[in-house]
Amino acid sequence: MGASSSNHAEAAGGSQSLPHDLGELLHKGTGSDVTLVVSGESFAAHKAILASRSPVFMAEFFGHMKEKLLQRVEIKDMEAAVFRAMLSFIYTDSVPEPGRQEDGIIIAQHLLVAADRYGLDRLKSMCEDELCNGLSVETAATTLALAEQHGCSRLKDGCVEHIAANLDAVMATEGYKHLMASFPSVMNDLLRAVRAKKN
Repeated sequence: MGASSSNHAEAAGGSQSLPHDLGELLHKGTGSDVTLVVSGESFAAHKAILASRSPVFMAEFFGHMKEKLLQRVEIKDMEAAVFRAMLSFIYTDSVPEPGRQEDGIIIAQHLLVAADRYGLDRLKSMCEDELCNGLSVETAATTLALAEQHGCSRLKDGCVEHIAANLDAVMATEGYKHLMASFPSVMNDLLRAVRAKKN
């Protein structure tokens, strides 16, 4: 697209791009038809946009569920910051950058759970990438538990490989104890990875 199309866009009202415009729509709340309440915080949104991006919202607002008539819906078991990031993704196809690296890993862990819950496969994949890139001794076991619980095979493979390479250090973490208590089946994957490293 050349300069003529951007000049045309400016003449038509200064529109930046669809993600930018939808982000503004979310930010301003113009024409919103549902309020989502998460951890006591309210978010004005648009049922049609939510439904177009998430099969779960589609079922809630346009299926046979009672939420289709509601203008206020409470979402349980999620932090407001995580929901805000997920909502931003729904409208703009991107997630705001967190301030610190550690915050990014924690948000990505929670966002992966939210993405799985709402059927947002692209967001789930983005979270997997973020978590794979941010693996450390401290986060590897908890991230492996998440990968196992939410069916993330690529992330699981990355975690298993990271743990096998740093086994003694990872075994000393609280996350590892939780992993073994909650998902003892991953022990076989870890043993295979350790054996492959030795051969």
